[in-house]
Amino acid sequence: MPFQGTCLCGQTTVDVQSDHTDQIVCHCLDCKQTSGSAFSTNILAPQKSVTITGPIKTFDIKAPSGNTVSRIFCSNCGSAISHKSVAFGEAQAIQTGNFRDFAKIPVSTELFVKDRWNGIPAIEGAAQFRMMPS
Repeated sequence: MPFQGTCLCGQTTVDVQSDHTDQIVCHCLDCKQTSGSAFSTNILAPQKSVTITGPIKTFDIKAPSGNTVSRIFCSNCGSAISHKSVAFGEAQAIQTGNFRDFAKIPVSTELFVKDRWNGIPAIEGAAQFRMMPS
């Protein structure tokens, strides 16, 4: 099932032409800062299946792994759209908070659980990783 999402202002759209029956929660500091929350929700989609249109800006940052992560934002409203890293191979992470359909799709994996905030329980049935699996 293809998915279409938009940023907060609606000027940047994201089309994902691949099927996803689950999503990932990430508790790393970078994801917390870009989401403005305690974690981010994402899918890993093949780059060839993702089309981002509208005004965007990219910000590169070095992750704790030493890899560069390229964060993609709407340049008008600042909504986090996606991020790329060599750790993802030919895929890219897409922030699912920009898609209404993902509210009904279960979380299968939690990453960087060592950085999970106190008071936020593990998601039942989701695989738990202290850091990014290799």
